[in-house]
Amino acid sequence: MAYVIAEPCIGTKDSACVDACPVDCIHPKKDEADFDGSVQLYIDPQECIDCGACVPVCPVSAIFALDDLPTQWAEYAAKNAEHFGR
Repeated sequence: MAYVIAEPCIGTKDSACVDACPVDCIHPKKDEADFDGSVQLYIDPQECIDCGACVPVCPVSAIFALDDLPTQWAEYAAKNAEHFGR
């Protein structure tokens, strides 16, 4: 089970979660070409190790365990996976 970044990240893109991730599965990073064009950050569901390190550092509470993803943001699980071509 991976974590998912949902709607509250849109327009915020705070990179504290990127820095907290021990496996580098949150993108785009500030120094990546697609950072400015992306509306939010995404977690790669195949690379995420389910450690939860990103959750407490998110200033807008946008990160959820897949099983705890609020119903109104259910489509964000697919959006995160699609970002990585999964």
